[in-house]
Order: sequence, then C-alpha cells, then structure tokens
Amino acid sequence: MIPRFEAPLVRALLRDQHPDLADLPLREVDGGWDNHVWRLGDDLAVRLPRTSRGPGLLLAEQTWVPVLAGLLPLPVPAPVRVGRPSELLDRPWTVARWVTGTPADLAPLGVVAAGTLARALRCLHVPAPEGAPRSDSRGVPLARALLPEHVLDEVVDDASRARLDAVWRAALAAPAWDGAPRWLHGDLHPANVVGDEHGDLVGLLDFGDLCAGDPATDLSAAWLLLPDGAAEPFLDAYGATDGATSARARGWAVLRAVGLLQIGRAGRLGLAGGKPTWEPAGRAALRRVLAV
Repeated sequence: MIPRFEAPLVRALLRDQHPDLADLPLREVDGGWDNHVWRLGDDLAVRLPRTSRGPGLLLAEQTWVPVLAGLLPLPVPAPVRVGRPSELLDRPWTVARWVTGTPADLAPLGVVAAGTLARALRCLHVPAPEGAPRSDSRGVPLARALLPEHVLDEVVDDASRARLDAVWRAALAAPAWDGAPRWLHGDLHPANVVGDEHGDLVGLLDFGDLCAGDPATDLSAAWLLLPDGAAEPFLDAYGATDGATSARARGWAVLRAVGLLQIGRAGRLGLAGGKPTWEPAGRAALRRVLAV
C-alpha cells in the first residue's frame, strides 16, 4: 500500500522546520505518484516522497531543478525550502513553487501548445554537465526496454498490434543517439504538464525522473501530449530532428502510451496506485502514434 501523509503531519513538519509557512492554508492535491502533494497557500506545494524510490528522486529535484528552471521559459515546481529527515518523517521532503494550470490528463492540450512545447524542449535539451543524473529507463537505447506483452494483449486489437510492432521494430533499428547527453525532463506525460483555458501549455511538473541522455525520450511528447495533427508541427518547430531521432521518439511514445494504459486500467479497476484518467490519455496517445 502506498502511504498517505495526513494534514496534521504536514503541519507538524512545517512548524518544526519552516514555522513561517506553517499557518498557510493547506489542502491535499489529487495526483502524484512517487510524491504525495499538498498545496500550501496560493503559491507553494509540499512534496513528500511515498515510494521506495521517492527520496532519491526528490533529492535529485532539490539539486538540479533550480538549474533547469533557469533554462526553461515555462514555470516549474522549483524547490524553495528543503525538508530534512527527522523523527517526524524519516525522509527528505520539499516545499516547491506551485505551478498554476489544469493537468492535461483532465483537460487535453490544443494544437497551440505544439510551438510552446517545442520552444521549452529546445531550451531544456542542452548538453548536461558532468555529474548529471543518468537513468536506466529514460534517455537510454530502447533495446533495454520491454513492451509489456500482457498489457498489449488486453488493450490493442490485431490491426493496431501489427502497426505497433512495425513502429517498435523501426525504433529499435534506428541508429542510436551519438551526441552529448542532453538534459531531459524524463517523464512528459499528460499528468505532468498543465495547460490554460486556451489549451496552451503553461507549466511542466514533476522532475523526479530528470536525467541526461537521448532527447528522443522527451520528444515522445509529440504524441503523448499533443492532439491529432500536432506532432509534425511540433517536430518542425523543435528543429534538428532527423529520421532516426523521430523513429526513436515514436518508439518511446508507444512504450509510454502502453504504460499510461496499464496504470489507467488499474485505476478503473480500483487497484492501488492506479490513475483512471490515464487510460483515455493512453488510448489517445497510442492511436496518434500508430496513425499512418
């Protein structure tokens, strides 16, 4: 069971380490995977790691998100206070900037977001410094990843499966990234970005999987985040995307869309850790990436 942190504990943590923030309004946020999130006042959020990998991801955010925030033209949840492990909570935690907007799994982005996302990723995808985090599952060759066959059997029909297999084979066959490792967000799916009432992108969330590597991982957002017909304008606006990078990005989109479906189905079935809104987002992303 993934733990939850109740309001009295959050208040006690703030009063113990950041008493000037302890009396601000506090309300739970529906969302988060590795972190349980509470909104603090109008401008802040408290992030408390609740999975086994959560503390390490949060420490990486505390170290590197202030650096990435300086690169990006969009708001991000940059840490403003650090919480230390204590008798109240035996793990680090963070007070971060609140990023205003509606998560894209609740209100999908529009075509207008293609240019905004392209500009943001052009700014982010610069060579990462020595010591930047590396991941075993993001920014790496797709050959290291496995499509969950049992999920495919449940969510993909025969016609779509043939197309999926072709896209996956093309991604695996594409030449590997041979440039310098670039900064990556690492987890660009609909619940990790927010939009405005016009469908434009206005913020990037949850940098727990930030790492250095192949930008194709992030470029999968062309199909994961954007509506029908927006992938090509996005890739054109991003620029410097050769056929191999596009093929790898499409493969990453297949892998990530299937992951969204898996987590979404778990939510629909009421299983712990599931997110019901991720299933329609995953289906839409898979349909887009498999379109001829």
